[in-house]
Amino acid sequence: MNATVARKKNNQNFFSWFGTMWMSRPLFSTGIALIVMIVLQTLALGFHFDSVGAWFTTWLQNWINILRNNAGIGIISLGMTFVIISGGIDLAVGSTLVAIGAVVMMLIDSGPMGILAGWGITGVPAFIIAILLGMALGTLLGGFTGVLVTNGKLPPFIATLGTMKIFRSVTQHFMQGYTPAVPKSFLNIASFQIGGQLLMPIIYWAVLAVALYIVFTRTTFGRQVIAVGSNERATKLSGVNVNAIKRRIYALMGLLVSIAAVIQVSRIGSMDYANAGSGYEMDAISAVIVGGTSMMGGKGSIVGTVLGALIIAVMNNLLNLLGVPPFLREAFKGVIVIGAVLLQKKESNS
Repeated sequence: MNATVARKKNNQNFFSWFGTMWMSRPLFSTGIALIVMIVLQTLALGFHFDSVGAWFTTWLQNWINILRNNAGIGIISLGMTFVIISGGIDLAVGSTLVAIGAVVMMLIDSGPMGILAGWGITGVPAFIIAILLGMALGTLLGGFTGVLVTNGKLPPFIATLGTMKIFRSVTQHFMQGYTPAVPKSFLNIASFQIGGQLLMPIIYWAVLAVALYIVFTRTTFGRQVIAVGSNERATKLSGVNVNAIKRRIYALMGLLVSIAAVIQVSRIGSMDYANAGSGYEMDAISAVIVGGTSMMGGKGSIVGTVLGALIIAVMNNLLNLLGVPPFLREAFKGVIVIGAVLLQKKESNS
């Protein structure tokens, strides 16, 4: 009898602890959700293989494909974390990616219309120049958005909605009828094989995640981002140049988008100016929210965003394995985002 009572008490203590952790620790709930997704994905992949080795090889290859295909979104999500924690939003990341990708391709074009080739600059020197100019352009475009938000006093939603339309439209106008020839050697940036696997996009994502984790947790800038999102007025009164912080945040966002653009160009070797990057803003925002970052600002983490991006990526792969029609997959993503926001709201009210 005493053993039964003790067992019930232990169960109650466990569920009470689990419920408290789920409600108060976003990383805990996000981690549990990811584990559940991985289990479901593994079950959906099946076990109909000749050996354990064959099953593991397929499972590992599937994971490499998931990480590689979502590295671009993952990198953009890292920047979106800073934006949302500061109380902002950026809807222009997809259009910015297209604009930067177009510029990079024009610079490295090996055909008669190639800008750098026309100056006699080809190969690695041309690639370095193109990448650096692309990153500079991304930082400039992001900084321009920051100026609209700070000096222009525009709400971030309106400012980035406008730049989203401008960047893509201008790119489509100037690139119509022009298809740059991307040198095959440029593709090695994303397609260089390590151990027979295409791991470079994953490595870029991992390195940037670690670097931005350090920036967010160990630098004054990271603390200021949280302060701006938590209480902008109090932060301003404490002597922090809030407008300068916001401009840096959007410039960082643009820089990360430019890196994602270079990776995408080097993976595919071309870019569809009408559709490339379409929906990236929603995927990045979804990853950040699912990762536990508050839409009200002031709270979030880089680790949570990485986990959130993995949840979205695994969910897409799971739905693909289950044969769910493509148009319905966005509905599942929407359900997850709504659930994450409701969880945040319940946490803040508790």
